[in-house]
Amino acid sequence: MSQQAFNLPNILTYARILAVPLIVMCFFIEEGLHSSDLRRWSALLVFVAASVTDYLDGYLARIWKQTSNIGMLLDPIADKLLVVTCLVLLVADGTVAGWSLWAGILILCREILVSGLREYLAGLKVSVPVTQLAKWKTAIQMVAIAFLLVGPAGDALMPTGLTMTVGTTLLWISLGVTLYTGYDYLRAGLKHVMDDKLAV
Repeated sequence: MSQQAFNLPNILTYARILAVPLIVMCFFIEEGLHSSDLRRWSALLVFVAASVTDYLDGYLARIWKQTSNIGMLLDPIADKLLVVTCLVLLVADGTVAGWSLWAGILILCREILVSGLREYLAGLKVSVPVTQLAKWKTAIQMVAIAFLLVGPAGDALMPTGLTMTVGTTLLWISLGVTLYTGYDYLRAGLKHVMDDKLAV
């Protein structure tokens, strides 16, 4: 395997992927061993650390000129694994419920759609660059999920219900940006799909 596979930016990406099962473990540790609040704060700590690596790996790869194919492949996958797993956990836990379920479901559908589109376009040797708005989308999602992971445990530090209100509001805001960027990717992708059909 190439030495580039083990440069610091890629190691940070691997760490973000490994953080996913750690968050699951934090969230479902036996209540007899830890309080519900401690489980939520532990999950938040791992999630925040993983989110920081999302910024650092790309930044370090650019300034150190250590971009690699494996890094470009795994970076968006790591982001989606982190977001999708946390959303599924929050739905299973009942933190995201009611109408907010639709926000979670639509975000998951968009992520799957864009991933499939990117895979198809990669077969056509077409690259779809990540837009600045898509980066903001990821950032809003991460902040929303952070608040929701804390959930009721945040009532000890903030007015009762404020943590959940902020998290849910940001989740809906991220849904709006998610749908817009998803449409943007779909429109760009369909153009190449149609061109490919015409070429055949």
